[in-house]
Amino acid sequence: MARDELLIAAKAWCEQDPDSETRAELQRLMAAYSRTGTGELVERFSGRLKFGTAGLRAELGAGPMRMNRVVVAQTTLGFANFLLTRAAAGSATQPPTIVIGFDARKNSAVFAADIAEIMQGSGVNALLLPGPVPTPVTAFAVKHLNASAGVMVTASHNPPNDNGYKVYLGDADAGSQIIPPDDNAIAEAINAAAAEAISAYPRSGDYTRLTDAIVADYVAATAAATGSPALGGASPAQAASDSVGGGGSASPTPKLVYTAMHGVGAQTTERVFAATGLPRLTPVPEQIVPDSAFPTVEFPNPEEPGALDLAFDRAKACGADAIIAHDPDADRLAVALPDPEHPGEYRALSGNQLGLLLGWRIAEKTAAQLAAAGENTAQSAASANPKTSTNPAASTDPAEHTAPGAARIRPALACTIVSSPALGAVAKHYGFNYAETLSGFKWVSRIPGLVFGFEEALGYLVNPGVLRDKDGISAAAEITSLICELHSRGETLWDQLDRASDLFGHFVSDQITLRLSSREEVEQLAQVLREAPATEIGGLDVESFSDLLQPGVSEVPANVLRYDLAGGARLMIRPSGTEPKLKLYLDAVSTLADPVKRRAEAAQLLQQLRDGATALLKAQGA
Repeated sequence: MARDELLIAAKAWCEQDPDSETRAELQRLMAAYSRTGTGELVERFSGRLKFGTAGLRAELGAGPMRMNRVVVAQTTLGFANFLLTRAAAGSATQPPTIVIGFDARKNSAVFAADIAEIMQGSGVNALLLPGPVPTPVTAFAVKHLNASAGVMVTASHNPPNDNGYKVYLGDADAGSQIIPPDDNAIAEAINAAAAEAISAYPRSGDYTRLTDAIVADYVAATAAATGSPALGGASPAQAASDSVGGGGSASPTPKLVYTAMHGVGAQTTERVFAATGLPRLTPVPEQIVPDSAFPTVEFPNPEEPGALDLAFDRAKACGADAIIAHDPDADRLAVALPDPEHPGEYRALSGNQLGLLLGWRIAEKTAAQLAAAGENTAQSAASANPKTSTNPAASTDPAEHTAPGAARIRPALACTIVSSPALGAVAKHYGFNYAETLSGFKWVSRIPGLVFGFEEALGYLVNPGVLRDKDGISAAAEITSLICELHSRGETLWDQLDRASDLFGHFVSDQITLRLSSREEVEQLAQVLREAPATEIGGLDVESFSDLLQPGVSEVPANVLRYDLAGGARLMIRPSGTEPKLKLYLDAVSTLADPVKRRAEAAQLLQQLRDGATALLKAQGA
């Protein structure tokens, strides 16, 4: 963009920006550019934020390459026009309705109010949630209220100065996140809306402000789906009363430390736990109140090193049996336990370990429900190594399992392709279907017959009949219910993982991240690997190689290379779409009968795979 053209564009943007802070910021950038002919202004107007299946997520700031009120307004009018077109074509309720939720990040409430006004003014009935809420509450409300769409203003676990615009579709999509080609259609509508100044956009303050009743409905639905822990018919509170002076474990109920990571999960989580009859949570006081500055963590993500340090300290101080941790919008869950190998310390379970435990629990509950109804799914076990499934038309409502007159859909367990294949062994054991999808719950949530889905990055969907996105709150309730049941027998989740190893095999996972100098170098390396696929890795024969960019391999092409190796080992290679790095996901399994030998063999196979993958990259000069 030429100098004069850039300044004209920046001036026009500044004139329509209703936010005094970003106006002042843009004026400073314009002044600096006018003096030097260089500066950040060039990057700010180098394009506009790309709207994709995840919506928008970026740093707050002025200009079309940042999150601000102008970008939010343009996105909203474009999305409104998309919904109106969809309704006119008969693909959505007429007139369409949208649910709008927001977290406690900087500008979230302001953005949400703008969205509500523009949607209502454009002819879309806008329903604004009553205050800052966890993302799962918004996802629930879209489905529960039969809305045509939903927007959640959040940047989830991103750094403090980020915010985002997450989109759900209702009607035939039943509250799932958007998938192609809808993302492209919405992006085109946004570009068209951006051609007009936002001062000309239709607005109305006559939108509906929902009450706390919608949060109460979420709490009730989640508690009902979870059920009380099976403690001989007693709730944890009753068990505590009955155990006073008696035998059993030293403490009748587990002590649980909880961190909301400065986010909005605490109140709703506490309500769900109370409604389900779960123990009271001991909060990490420095992190329990929403704070958009996230002052105690560099990155408010439970996966990040150091993020759980305060929770570990609190757990040590009170002798906690477990730590329950959410990210700021409570759609992800982390769990940590006393480390049996290092007394006095705590260790977080991996996302794959939690996915295995939760998937097994949901499968067991589902099988019990089917058995009570006189049905048996074990007659035809599903394959443990399916083709990657990304069916955008798939319905996932568990009610379809029992719809009168409808053909039964076999229950399904699903995970993303880079998550542990252990879930496939669980599905095979119970005779359930099993699917591996591309990354993201936009795909996981659409698997037919879904009863449980997860991704290794701490995302779990345990109640697909309640909502269609990952939900850290319901997952926390479900895993805590299991913790309570185990605690009543003097056991922990480590014991449950040992049982899983005995029953399904011992699965182990690892990751390698290779950083290169540029994204072009990453793509060049990936291209070399796909054009000359390895026939063995670490001494393990490659039994099959799949390039998910090739037609027919995946219903939606993806830049992922998959190597299935002898003995059930697996290597997935995925270039990052945003950074100059290559991620490798390694999985190995052993099914030896002896538990000590089984663990040793799995560890050895994983090390072989790691050494082989490293050698494979080095052979290409990486």
